[in-house]
Amino acid sequence: MSVAAGLSVAGNYFAQPLLDTIGDDLGLGSSLAALVVTVAQVGYGLGLVFLVPLGDLVERRRLAVGLTAATAAFLTVTASAPSGALLLVGTALTGFTSVAAQVVVPYAATLAAPHERGRTVGTVMSGLLLGILLARTAAGVLADLGGWRTVYWVNATLMAILAVLLHRYLPRLRPTSTLRYPALLRSTAALLGQEPVLRRRAAIGALTFGSFSVLWTAMTFLLSGPDYRWSDSAIGLLGLVGAASSLVASISGRLADRGLAHQVSRVGALLLLLSWGPLLAAGPGGPWAVGALLLGVLTLDLAVQGVHISSQNLVYAVRPEARNRLNSAYMSSYFAGGAAGSAITSGMWATGGWPATCVAGAALAAGALLLAAPPAPRPQAPAA
Repeated sequence: MSVAAGLSVAGNYFAQPLLDTIGDDLGLGSSLAALVVTVAQVGYGLGLVFLVPLGDLVERRRLAVGLTAATAAFLTVTASAPSGALLLVGTALTGFTSVAAQVVVPYAATLAAPHERGRTVGTVMSGLLLGILLARTAAGVLADLGGWRTVYWVNATLMAILAVLLHRYLPRLRPTSTLRYPALLRSTAALLGQEPVLRRRAAIGALTFGSFSVLWTAMTFLLSGPDYRWSDSAIGLLGLVGAASSLVASISGRLADRGLAHQVSRVGALLLLLSWGPLLAAGPGGPWAVGALLLGVLTLDLAVQGVHISSQNLVYAVRPEARNRLNSAYMSSYFAGGAAGSAITSGMWATGGWPATCVAGAALAAGALLLAAPPAPRPQAPAA
């Protein structure tokens, strides 16, 4: 399941270290090239809203296999795109169906024993997060070997193989809801109004992933620019630094099983804010820049994963019978924040370069920290 989650989501992140290369090949400027990342996240967000809730309504193995096969097909559209417009269409459709990853996560939570649920979710999320981070490394290496289109052809082939394996090995699970599809969507939206834990965690997730997306969208422009002049493969290798931080996902899950999810979330939000200090210092280049960059990337990725895993475990505990809908509501907000972060980055980079981008990322992190902070104690009424 970890491999399935990682491969499913990876296609949405291949473009990040390749934005300059894709832009040059298809005649896109930096702002339009950055839209590739935004469109992928918007498509993913729509899939979270309209497809993930189906996991409570239809047999989950069938849903996971169907979405995986569709993702393979849409990746071929992206791989063969002759223009920027068709590339964006293929990217959006790939993002829409790649939510198979978010069907697999609550699937695993349902199969796990209650006392092991946090660890299980953490393990599967480790795979998903590795997919996000290593996608950049794989994309850079494959692009240097055979061009950017090779990246998408390879992923399409792997997704087709994955669809066959999921059909063969995943157990069947009966649906947990008898609602019709329109009512199912309405109930997903209603959960946000009914559950304060879900609302707060959705907002924290949006701000956290928005900050994450600001970094990884702008990183390509910084590292391919005059201060660094890195190749696609060198930029992609930064994913290995972030991948090391995926180990925290399993640790966060274990801490959540011990009732420490709130504390993990607060520490993670604080680290997220602090990570933008060394990242800002890395902007001008120089002898210390690479070290500052690596420190900032590692700290930011550790922080994001800690906040996310702890939040997801808190959300899943709200209503076990509605995990797919809870996951849909939470992750829709999460990736909406990511799409907003990517969109903000385009404007901030155009107007203020790397310093302005870092300010935007830090501001989003500060918002997450404020929401993750414990509520102020209520004043007690004076004794009569």
